[in-house]
Amino acid sequence: MNRTLKVGIIGLGHLHPFTYMPHFKRCKLTDVVAAVDRNAALREDFTNQFNLPTYTDYPEMVEKEKPELVYIFLPHCECADAAVYCAERGIHVVVEKPVAHTSEDAARIAAACAKNNVLFSTPYLWRYHPVTRKMKEVIEQGYLGQIVGCEGRCAAGGLHRYIEGHSEWILDPKKSGGGPMYNLGVHWIDLYRWLLDSEITSVVGKNVRVNQAYEIEDNSFAIATFANGATLALDISYTVPDSYPYGRDLYLGIRGTLGCINFAPSFEGTRQTMMICSNHPKFGGAPRQVIEFELDAVPGYCGSLGLEYVNEIAEQILRGDLTTFVDGNDAVKVLEVVEAIYRADRAGGSVQVEYK
Repeated sequence: MNRTLKVGIIGLGHLHPFTYMPHFKRCKLTDVVAAVDRNAALREDFTNQFNLPTYTDYPEMVEKEKPELVYIFLPHCECADAAVYCAERGIHVVVEKPVAHTSEDAARIAAACAKNNVLFSTPYLWRYHPVTRKMKEVIEQGYLGQIVGCEGRCAAGGLHRYIEGHSEWILDPKKSGGGPMYNLGVHWIDLYRWLLDSEITSVVGKNVRVNQAYEIEDNSFAIATFANGATLALDISYTVPDSYPYGRDLYLGIRGTLGCINFAPSFEGTRQTMMICSNHPKFGGAPRQVIEFELDAVPGYCGSLGLEYVNEIAEQILRGDLTTFVDGNDAVKVLEVVEAIYRADRAGGSVQVEYK
């Protein structure tokens, strides 16, 4: 490929846009031309770090810089308007998860992108992790038998990291949509949909608010049933103690009729370990296996996963291929599951997921 894509960044008041910059720099196919934010201090910081122009609103940036692709990191309630605006002008869009504060707004982005023949994706980067890809391979080979139960824990916190990271809006449900299930749980919902190749059909949900400073729950729990009969238990929160290593308590587990997988991701580490136990005949004399993965040490958001995503999106656009690994319609379905969890919490029982 003999050219690069002009990339614009819309929104700096988020934990991730600055940490994407090493990926854009390392990627041979992207050329960041400008960033947008209403906060003057964030714009000044961005310009000082990267020697790039900034704007207070995205229409001016689009008009003057002519980006071909934008990465959007706005408050969730503002993402849809920005994404639709760009799509209508033929600009490809990557929107930080969960892409909107409602599934209706997420669907509005998807429709605008489809109508204008532009790419729409969101960085559900756990699909790119070497361990989760191995997990999917093990499942597809039948080594776990019929999948019965799954667990997903994602505790990241506390609330202060969003305040310190200039993204306090995440703690306002009118802007974010809701608490940790909207911001963190969506990762595991998407990942298990992909791992099991099945949609969630019903959920039970329970939201718990511990903090007194913000009108937002900081713990969210759910039990989800998939169309294939598997059950997923989710424990998602902003309340992991500061003393916890790297401020993340992460766990993925899958259990089937023939075996199970356990994986506790090391958030800041390159060395990862997955345990598989299986009664499948092909495991023969080694029914218990511990597999170690040594990931490349890559600077930037999510390390090698983030870099692979940035590269892949740019390559697909330059090829004219809009069939992304993580499609915008995946984001719509994930939000429909999240909304069902909130309805179940209010109803005090199980509810069906309402896919549009």
